[in-house]
Amino acid sequence: MSHQSELISTDINAYLAQHERKELLRLLTCGSVDDGKSTLIGRLLHDSKMIYEDQLNAIKADSVKSGTTGGTVDLALLVDGLQAEREQGITIDVAYRYFSTARRKFIIADTPGHEQYTRNMATGASTCDLAVILIDARHGVQVQTRRHSFITSLLGIKHIVVAINKMDLVGYSEETYERIKADYISFSEKLPPAEFHFIPMSALDGDNVVNPSAHMPWYEGQTLMSLFETVEIAKNRNMKDLRFPVQYVNRPNLNFRGFCGTLASGIVRKGDEIVVLPSLKRSRVKSIVTYDEELESAHTEMAITLTMEDEIDISRGDMIVHADNYPVVTDAFKATLVWMTEQAMLPGALYDFKFGTKTVTGKITTLLYRTDVNTLEKGPAPSLELNEIGECEINIDQVVCIDSYTQNRNTGAFIVVDRMSNVTIAAGMVSTEGANSTVHSETSDVKAHVTREERAARYGQHPATVMFIGLSGSGKSTLAHGLERRLFDLGRVSTVLDGKAMRLGISKDLPHDQEGRAENLRRSANVARLLNESGLICCAAFVAPNKDSRDHARNVIGKEDCLMIYLNPPLEVSRRRDPSGLYAAAELSGSSDLPGVSFPYDEPEHADLTLDTEALSVEQCLSQVIKLMKTRKII
Repeated sequence: MSHQSELISTDINAYLAQHERKELLRLLTCGSVDDGKSTLIGRLLHDSKMIYEDQLNAIKADSVKSGTTGGTVDLALLVDGLQAEREQGITIDVAYRYFSTARRKFIIADTPGHEQYTRNMATGASTCDLAVILIDARHGVQVQTRRHSFITSLLGIKHIVVAINKMDLVGYSEETYERIKADYISFSEKLPPAEFHFIPMSALDGDNVVNPSAHMPWYEGQTLMSLFETVEIAKNRNMKDLRFPVQYVNRPNLNFRGFCGTLASGIVRKGDEIVVLPSLKRSRVKSIVTYDEELESAHTEMAITLTMEDEIDISRGDMIVHADNYPVVTDAFKATLVWMTEQAMLPGALYDFKFGTKTVTGKITTLLYRTDVNTLEKGPAPSLELNEIGECEINIDQVVCIDSYTQNRNTGAFIVVDRMSNVTIAAGMVSTEGANSTVHSETSDVKAHVTREERAARYGQHPATVMFIGLSGSGKSTLAHGLERRLFDLGRVSTVLDGKAMRLGISKDLPHDQEGRAENLRRSANVARLLNESGLICCAAFVAPNKDSRDHARNVIGKEDCLMIYLNPPLEVSRRRDPSGLYAAAELSGSSDLPGVSFPYDEPEHADLTLDTEALSVEQCLSQVIKLMKTRKII
């Protein structure tokens, strides 16, 4: 399996030419902590004869020192080069290793398994064609297994090798292998389509890594190295859409002006009619130049210099495409972001967005939803934290030439950079669905009205009404305003709707009798619904003594969107508090319009929460309300 060839000793130039023509496969290893990723890479290098003797001797000495493998050679030390990695026996940074066989060249990235280093794993996966997801046969599919599987699929990797490792520790059990395989297949049904391969192995002992295992005769598939050499990756490269981002304008003398860069995708030939975006200038390719020679054509990933038949203005950041095949040219689009810094994302803040050779300034205007990478469920959120993934709407101050990431990984990917520290804070994958290209039209369609769901996603909450009901003096207004403060401190958007405030405006014409109170609640329910439609949480405070009017209000707002919180301290406590002086006034005037005194208060039979505000403090009451709101997934 070694890359060695007799040409090395007989004709070194022929050997180098042969080696240069080999196809390159970029791959990564990922999975949960201690599943054997670094050991697997060490085994690949060892069994393919790609470790120099002095390296092997140094690893043997370090293995004795670390004592992680009981005196045998710890091949993981070949990859875990940081002192902290060797001390802890984990991978922290992404480690890249190169090896080759007679058929292919390989660049392999060893990525961390810890959740806190998910951003490092995403970085390593961003350029890979194949992913090896390791699973410890003793533990099966873990949370981090699912997390890394989702990220690899998100990054467009079409070939997934599920390596069920440490089979030696489960007695090379076929039953264990089949059970884990079935669990993973069940989970992978939620992922985008990909080509999955399952291999039982022992990286420590070399079973099914480079050589077939004598311990698992029941497995008749390929070894890992055999799969690496034969998996078809060329079909995954975009050879259809010419995308040539201009990186540098080469002007060595008056007779030559060339436009340098790397072909992101497609094929370009001499004589092709091209368009420069975003200027829409047209010309034809005069020549294709490399360091060594002039070519008739060039294809994806080649570094070339193009010259044009016409003297047209082309600058760094422009993109050259075929005249009949345009990307989307826009300043507004949707994208999936992997957040890579401890400072949370701020919708509306200015960031730098780097698309290939072009950097522009813009804003993340809306976080549409955040994806739980463990369950793959999508839910509203106010922001993205470290290692979180979400779908966003982005507006930038200049047009860029982009494709959907699923169509073209090179022109559909970008990074987000902090403008102050110049640190990369997020990686993005473009979705061009709904994006309006300025290439095809001078005007763009006006977006539809903002929906309730969009507002909910922006605010990170489910808009609902929390209605505090009870006798005057029971604490309704106090808790409504207290809840608004709690929600504000949590970064939520809410407002207070108080029955007394309604009496000063919309319900000013209503009497204070039973009918007047019922009508006030009916009107207020419609106001609460409008507030909910605007994405707000409404903290309402009403006496609401009548069951029918409460039921009507709940129907208007929506039964699922209205929480009734009944406050029921003893009547004497409410009399003693008497914040509006209603009880004192009723005693002097003999009023017949005071609930609980002049007529009975209809206690709710099915309140969502009942609170005795004499026994409980304001903070205790609010804590119970917040807990209920979280249970109902309002926040």
